Amino acid sequence: MQVNSVFSFQSLDELSREPDWADASGEAFLCLDLRGGALPEADAARLGAWLTDQTVPVVGLVDENRVLHEALDLALTSEAELETVSTAIRQNPAAASVLTRVTRACMELPIPLALAVESLGYATLQGGDEFATWLTGYRESRERSRGTASSEGSPLRLLREGSRLHITLDNPSNRNALSVTMRDALREAFQLVAMDNTIQQVVVAGSGPCFCAGGDLTEFGSCTDTTEAHRIRQARMPAQVLAPHSGRYTFRLHGACIGAGIELPAFAGHIAATRDAFFRLPEVAMGLIPGAGGCVSIPRRIGRHRANWLAISGAELRAEDALAWGLIDEITN
Repeated sequence: MQVNSVFSFQSLDELSREPDWADASGEAFLCLDLRGGALPEADAARLGAWLTDQTVPVVGLVDENRVLHEALDLALTSEAELETVSTAIRQNPAAASVLTRVTRACMELPIPLALAVESLGYATLQGGDEFATWLTGYRESRERSRGTASSEGSPLRLLREGSRLHITLDNPSNRNALSVTMRDALREAFQLVAMDNTIQQVVVAGSGPCFCAGGDLTEFGSCTDTTEAHRIRQARMPAQVLAPHSGRYTFRLHGACIGAGIELPAFAGHIAATRDAFFRLPEVAMGLIPGAGGCVSIPRRIGRHRANWLAISGAELRAEDALAWGLIDEITN
């Protein structure tokens, strides 16, 4: 496996003479070994600003000194983590680059604007070679297995109990995937909450073996006009109407919570999960970024470094670790 050169913090002055280091070097990411380092405040501010302007992921091997910590996209503590990240970035460098640029920007923006930036980044990658390669492989695999889309009637169940509204994702045969039908039904349900102030609490759960297995892969690539795809996301994605009323929402999660299955819940005021729940962001490996709001919601819960780690590594996070990180708020039996 090829790993980028790992630069010491003493090399930063020389590196920073080149405004766009990635363009000059041709590397997919910039890796710094910041362990044992220290910088004067003025130098840290100057070099931090330069790192933030880079067009590729900035990866740091760090210790308790936290040198240039806020300027990093990923803060790693071991060479094993670096190997995982290096492999993933080299497989999908465009997706990794767009991800880190989007999460940098989104932390500084109001949620509606941040969601727009996420969608624009997603649209950019929808037209790229990395997604096209993944999509071709997926379609060939699906053709060999002769898979068919699950039938879907009404994908949600709504139950009103006084001031409480229960919303249940109810398409277990499709693992409650965020299909177009499910997306639109959730958007309508969340709009109902936004318009009705007598609904004081909303509980969202899923039927079947898992809460939500993410986007419906059978629908990926169906909209080939990426401009129109961006317009549809802006008009129809549930996150737009969920986020302003997040304090009224509790999500109850179990089993697989993949992609959108954690991106949407991460906006909520409270997330409870069973011990069998697990979380994963697979989109970068598909040549994309989280596109259901995860570039906005997840960094706000667990920080940008950990959000980027989950997305780039594709690692599975168990409920206990999710609780320790703050991705969820409670583990239930």
